[in-house]
Amino acid sequence: MDRAAPVAPVGDVDPAGWLGLLEELFGRVLAPAFVRREPRLRAWSYLLGLTSGLERKNGWTLAEFAGDPTPDGMQRLLNAAVWDADGVRDRLIGYVAAELGDPGGVLIADETGFLKSGSGSAGVQRQYTGTAGKITNCQVGVFLAYAVPARGSRVLIDRELYLPRSWTGDEQRRTAAGIGEDTEFATKPALAQKMIERAVRAGLPFAWFTADEAYGDNGKLRDWLQETGIAYVVAVACDTRDPAGAGRMIRADQLAARVPARGWQRHSCGHGSKGERLCDWALAGAGDGRRLLIRRSLTSGELAYYLCWSPRPASLAGLARVAGARWAVEECFQAAKNETALDHYQARKHVAWYRHITLAMCGHAWLAVTAAAGRPPPATVPAGPGECGRAREGASSLWTTFPAPGRQSRLSGRQAGILPVSERDPAAARDLLPARSPSRPSPALVGLAPSASGPRPALPLPAAAAAPVNPARPGRRAAWPAGPRGATIPA
Repeated sequence: MDRAAPVAPVGDVDPAGWLGLLEELFGRVLAPAFVRREPRLRAWSYLLGLTSGLERKNGWTLAEFAGDPTPDGMQRLLNAAVWDADGVRDRLIGYVAAELGDPGGVLIADETGFLKSGSGSAGVQRQYTGTAGKITNCQVGVFLAYAVPARGSRVLIDRELYLPRSWTGDEQRRTAAGIGEDTEFATKPALAQKMIERAVRAGLPFAWFTADEAYGDNGKLRDWLQETGIAYVVAVACDTRDPAGAGRMIRADQLAARVPARGWQRHSCGHGSKGERLCDWALAGAGDGRRLLIRRSLTSGELAYYLCWSPRPASLAGLARVAGARWAVEECFQAAKNETALDHYQARKHVAWYRHITLAMCGHAWLAVTAAAGRPPPATVPAGPGECGRAREGASSLWTTFPAPGRQSRLSGRQAGILPVSERDPAAARDLLPARSPSRPSPALVGLAPSASGPRPALPLPAAAAAPVNPARPGRRAAWPAGPRGATIPA
C-alpha cells in the first residue's frame, strides 16, 4: 500500500512550518491527556493518519499508515486506553481562542448525520438527517462551530452525540454501548446550550450566535441566550408568532406582508462561489426587544425569517452578515469529513465515538490554523462574519496534497521518512516526559530489527494471536509477528 502524502493547507507556510504547527497542537491539546507514553504515541500516529491523504481512514488503513500489523492498537486507543476526550475538547477550545480568536466571531450550532447499517452503535436509530435528506438508520451528532470574520476561518470546536429516548430509556442498550447510567435524554437545542456554556466558560471571544430553524424555533434556547446576554440571529419558521400589541399575536409571514416597498434594502450576506450573496432584507419589531429579520431572494422571491436580539445596537447589514455566517458550519462538516475522516470511524461504543470525533476535530483545527497562517493580513481580507475568502469552498479550495519532506511512495522505514515508534513522539510531546537520570536510561519501547530487503507483506497480515508466548509470562506475547518494519517488543 502506498503511503499517502500528508494533507496541508494552501498558503505560504513551508512544509516544516505546518508540520511544526501540528506538533504544537499535539503538545498543547492532546499530549497532556496521556500519562503513559505508549498511548500518547498511538494518538500521535492516529492524528497523523487522520490528516494524511489516505482515501479511506478506518482502523485498518490508519494502522497500515502507522506501520502496525493489526488495527488492535488503534481500536484500543478509542475503546480502552485511559484518557479524557472532554479534557482534550476543552484544551482545543482554548487553542482555537488563542490562535483564531476574534471579538467579532460567530458561534454556530448545527447537526450532521453518520449513516449506519446496524443497531448496536450508540444512538443509532431511524431518524431524519440532512446528510441523506431523508429518514434513515444513522447516528446524529450536534456540533458547535466557530467562524472568524477577520480571517475568513471556520472550525468545529465542540460536539455531542444525540441519544434518542429509545436509547436513554433502554438500560440494556445503554449498558451494551457503554453509556453511563446517569445519562438522561436531552434535546438537540439543550445540547447546543451546553456547548455554548462551555465556550463562554473557556473565554472564547465571540459576538453572535446563529443556527437554523431546529434551534431557532426553540423558545427555551432563545430565552436563555437573552438572559445570558448573548446576541443571536436564528432562523425561524414562517408560522412563528410574534406580539402585535393589545394581547394579539401575528405570524412571521403576515408581518412580512406588511413591510412597505421602501422598507427593503439590498445587502450581501457574505461571499459565495459566484461572488457576493445579495438579497433584499427588511426588519420588523417582534416584541420583547427582539426584531424579525426577513430575507427575500432576488430570483425566486422566496422569504426566510430570523429572530434577532442584541444587547447593543446592530445595523441591518450587520444582521444580514450574521445570518449568512451560518453556512460556515456546513463547510466545516464538508471539510472535516473529506479531510480528517470525521465520518470514517468504525466504533460502536459511546466513548469511542467521542474520542474519534475529538481527534478528527483536532486535525480540522490544525488545518484551519495553518491555512490562516498562510493567508494575507486581516486588513486585506473581507471583514464580514462568515466570509471565507478562498477557503469558502471547503476541501476543494482550502487544502491540497503535496509530498512531505523525505516521504516517497513505495518506500519503507527511514527511507520514507517514517521514524521508529521510539522517536515518533513530537518534540512538543517529548518535553512532557519525566526527566530520567543519565545513569538509569529509559528502556526503549520498541527495538528495530534490520529492515527486510524483500517486498512488504500484503494484507491481511499475520494475526497477533499467532505470536509465540513467553513461558515466563503466559498472559503476554513474546513478540509481535514480523510487521512492515520488523518491530519487536521485548518480553
